[in-house]
Amino acid sequence: MDSNMTIVRPAHFIISGFSGIPDINYYYFFLLVLYIMSVVENGVVMALICLDQSLKTAKYIAVFNLAFVDVLGNSALVPKVIDTFWFNHKYITYNNCLTYEFFNYMTLTMQSLNLVLLSFDRLVAITFPLRYHVIVSLKTMFLLVAFFWIFAIFVNLIAVGLLTRLSFCRSVVINSYFCDHGPLYLMACNDNQPNNILAYTLVTAILWVPLLFVLITYISIGAALAKIAKSQDRIKAFKTCSAHMMLVAIYYIPILVTFSFAAKMAANARIINMTLAAVLPPVLDPIIYVLQTQEIKQSLKKMFKRMKQSRIAERGRGCERGT
Repeated sequence: MDSNMTIVRPAHFIISGFSGIPDINYYYFFLLVLYIMSVVENGVVMALICLDQSLKTAKYIAVFNLAFVDVLGNSALVPKVIDTFWFNHKYITYNNCLTYEFFNYMTLTMQSLNLVLLSFDRLVAITFPLRYHVIVSLKTMFLLVAFFWIFAIFVNLIAVGLLTRLSFCRSVVINSYFCDHGPLYLMACNDNQPNNILAYTLVTAILWVPLLFVLITYISIGAALAKIAKSQDRIKAFKTCSAHMMLVAIYYIPILVTFSFAAKMAANARIINMTLAAVLPPVLDPIIYVLQTQEIKQSLKKMFKRMKQSRIAERGRGCERGT
């Protein structure tokens, strides 16, 4: 880029959203319902982990992080999507757009890395059961979570930083449903090659490498399960792993299709893929994976039992006062 060239930064961008689809507000309502469900479900999971001492283990640090990222990601995206398209607030300032882009892709990164954490936990639990608590200690899990957060923040700050060197002198209309990195840098009228290189690098580092790690993990787990003599133990381990593999498929398939075929994909198809990849996993994570675990079921039973006992005690005190 010519050092003397003036960088043109518009006062605002316009987020276009879907085009030519009738009754699209029903889809936005669907996203709102999924958002409310995800907040409630993940809120329950986080509350259980915080309140139940038996869940203060390395595995549930990863599960808590998964629930927290799910709520954070959906809260960064869905309310703004509703405001943008239901209330027709399609204009967004330059700085707010970059902030919006950062938080959405940062949580998208963390969702992918969370799947790596969970697969690592299952790998050690099944292949090295006697050494599990030594390898996957509280300290190890805290360090892994902290490292992934630092990595996610750092790489997305780089992506946003590179956007600030771009001039937007042709168009300010973003063909997406939020301040999407790809459509944003492609609008630039100066050299966007560094942004393009970084985009492909990040897709590899954030999506393909974690997916490869997860696949290798489950091949190793499959080999370990084949050596287990008791069929009951095999089935129990497989149930846990199959739930996790469903989450992997739900998250990676739509988003990898989007990023791998973005150039050939229509804007509406990209938006649907991206919204579902962002909103569906936070709803399904607690249902498919977290709430199906025996420890969480026991914790829920204990919570309901305490609530029932508390109501009975309150009624008893009320009767005493009445007499």
